[in-house]
This record gives sequence, structure tokens and C-alpha cells, in this order.
Amino acid sequence: MAATLLALFVVGAFIGSFLNVCIYRLPRGESVVWPGSHCPSCNQPVAPYDNVPVLSYLLLLGKCRRCRAPISIQYPLVEVLNGLAYVLVVWRFGLTWPALAYAAFCSALIVVSGIDLEHQIIPDRITLPGLAIGLVAAATILPITLVNAVIGVAVGGGLLWLLAWLSPYLFGKEGMGGGDIKLMGMVGAFLGWKPALLTIMLGAIAGSVLGITLIAIKLLRRDQYIPFGPFLALGAVVALFFADDLLAWYQSFLPAAP
Repeated sequence: MAATLLALFVVGAFIGSFLNVCIYRLPRGESVVWPGSHCPSCNQPVAPYDNVPVLSYLLLLGKCRRCRAPISIQYPLVEVLNGLAYVLVVWRFGLTWPALAYAAFCSALIVVSGIDLEHQIIPDRITLPGLAIGLVAAATILPITLVNAVIGVAVGGGLLWLLAWLSPYLFGKEGMGGGDIKLMGMVGAFLGWKPALLTIMLGAIAGSVLGITLIAIKLLRRDQYIPFGPFLALGAVVALFFADDLLAWYQSFLPAAP
């Protein structure tokens, strides 16, 4: 099993290298297929031996071989994160078809988070196909019903849409963006309506804690915007692995029915 998990990490890291391409190019409207990998500073192609996940970054000391421009730490971080995600998915769900769907789901969340952190947008090119794939997977291979997935889309996306609609009236400014709404639609399609609600709650808690902390230590102004997509992605990952346990724990505090 250890060898299998190591192989999965390597595969996940190589796919993570492609996710970095998506994170860089999608917001710029560029093709993720052509041209091949190149240095954004000197525009020279990256040789295959300089494109090995994590290892090449370490050997090059985080710099382009040709122009010596620094390479963002984002690149090895995304590769490691995607590799770990694949390992954890298979550790939790086994070598199964649902695990394949959940691995793709985690990769999509990583791309969404990377783009939202840098550009404050969540591309429809990720969330809308992801929503459709989630519904197809729910109807075929996932351990939830298609009805649950459809309700998850309506609850996850609908709740954020309602908050976005109410925000100008309640807070005097816009709340959720359309990208967050579609992201939660995708989450609901893959996980169902209860984990979708849990995702929103966990994302809101994580975002609030970080925001308050950054304001308290004066690294963030009260009027500054924090992208919500990465927090929703974090909540979705936690819900993917621990939704049943967390919901059971929550229900243990509720009074028993008479």
C-alpha cells in the first residue's frame, strides 16, 4: 500500500504541474495546451529535465536556469498539495471510481483557490464543467443520489446567491460574487446538500477567523477584500473527508425527539 500511495503522490505532483499552468494561464485567457511551459520572465521554453515537480525547483534553487529570475513558491506548493490530496483521497476511499471523481474535484478546488487568491476571480471554465461532471458522477459512481446532488447545487449555490442579493441591503455593499455561487454549485453536485451547507459554515468560520486576526495585527484593513473561494475550497475538502463525523457530532448536541 505504501508503494501505491507513493506512486499516487508522484502522479498527483505531475498533474499539479499542469494545475500551475491552469492557474497562470486561465485568468489571462491563454491556452493551457500551447505553447509548452516557459519562463514568464525570459519567455524561454522550460526543458523537460527542469520541469520535474518539486525536484527541479529545489535543484534550480527556485530560479530560472537561463535568466535566473525567481520562480514562485506557488509551483512546488501546488504540486505537493495535489499529490497529498490524491494520497488522502485513496487512503480514505480506496482505489475506487468515487476516489477518481474526488481526486478531480480536489484538483479543481486547488485551481480555483490559486486563481482567486491572485486575481479575485473564479473562472466559469472550472466551476460550470465541474458542476456538470459532479452531477454525472452522482448519477453513476458517487455514493450519493442524483436527487441529493441536484438539491446540493440548489442549496449550495442558492444560499450564496441569496446572501449576495441581501448584502447590499444588510451591509450596504456587495457580498458574494458570482464565482463563489457557481463554486458552491459544483461543491453541492459532488457532495450533496448537507456537506454543501457544512462547507459554507466551515468556510465562513475560517474566513472570519483569518480576517479578524489579520485586522487585529494590522496586516489587513477593515475595508479590504479577502477572496472567499479558498475558504470555501478548504471547507469543501474538510466536508469531503469528515462530513459524516462532523454532522454526527453536531447532532449529538441536539435534544432527542420526544
